[in-house]
Amino acid sequence: MTQKDKLTLESRLVQIGVGRDEQTGAISFPIYPSATYRHPAVGESTGYDYTRSGNPTRQVLEEGLAELEGGSRGLAFSSGMAALTTLFLHFSSGDHLIVSEDLYGGTYRVLDQVFEKFGFSASYVDTTCIEAIAAALTEQTKAVLVETPGNPLLGVADIKAIASLCRSRDLLFIVDNTFLTPILQRPLELGADIVIHSATKYLGGHNDLCSGVLVAREAELGERLYFLQNTTGAVLPPKECWLLIRSLKTLSLRMERHCESALQVARWLQQQPKVTAVYYPGLEDHPGYELSQTQATGFGGMLSFRVETAEQACRVLEKLQLISFAESLGGVESLMTLPAVQTHADIPEAERLRLGVCESLLRLSVGIESVEDIIADLEQALS
Repeated sequence: MTQKDKLTLESRLVQIGVGRDEQTGAISFPIYPSATYRHPAVGESTGYDYTRSGNPTRQVLEEGLAELEGGSRGLAFSSGMAALTTLFLHFSSGDHLIVSEDLYGGTYRVLDQVFEKFGFSASYVDTTCIEAIAAALTEQTKAVLVETPGNPLLGVADIKAIASLCRSRDLLFIVDNTFLTPILQRPLELGADIVIHSATKYLGGHNDLCSGVLVAREAELGERLYFLQNTTGAVLPPKECWLLIRSLKTLSLRMERHCESALQVARWLQQQPKVTAVYYPGLEDHPGYELSQTQATGFGGMLSFRVETAEQACRVLEKLQLISFAESLGGVESLMTLPAVQTHADIPEAERLRLGVCESLLRLSVGIESVEDIIADLEQALS
């Protein structure tokens, strides 16, 4: 075992790409924008042929992503939805998927409005309840896809328990790890087969790139996903690969600040008379608080809270000054959104209301600004 093999995850993140460019010794691995590559001779290759199939910058990123999640193969895509769509192409007509009901609206949209046309069906269940997952199983079920914590209500699913159920039924187990990242939660080590990220969010962390990630635990599955990535072509361009490499180097520091500030903000919101509910796994009264402590090392930077009326929610958004009223999450800048009319608008209204995603629910991505300034902005917006 070398010294590098003994490094902590935080140090390995910082070292992604360092020493890989032997010709120049560049600390920051270069961007290779070439679309194609010259062959030395007939039947010979440098290892790169066409940039959709492989690119030096993307290779460094993808190898770093695999190491980051503890998997055998990492793949970088042009968006989180591109990664998810490519993953769904692994399945066939007639297959059935069990999916978290507390999930990003775009996932619902692509399943309901695209893949359903090809005979691919999905059941949306409360994946914080293992019994609900078991009850939804059919002979056609091929996989379980869990967002944990959920979006936007931050429900916490028992990854080990679901992994055990999936193994007993020979099902693929997929975990969306966008909210916590591998710094805080490591689904592959808990039994998941595939991890997915919208890397636009915390992995990128600066609201300046759009990217998606798949990481497979086993090499054979990783090869299958690579085949689909190469065949369908939604790969991450070299410049964005470089940006994501750069961002990963500070991921550990950023997540530490996000977690610290989000907990303080959540506790402050609990004390506000105009806030009727706060959803954050780090609060002792959250249903997933104890489970989170067994499978994660932090609670993340995402929280949601409910105010008394939809009109009040709109006033809060209009009065924000430091926090931006914007979609997305996970960046260094604090962002607030109204899920019912933005990120989850494609979920049918009756289903949204059943879940509690109404127009008085606000979702806050706590950034790395001074927590005192974040709270001051919330205070004036709620006043």
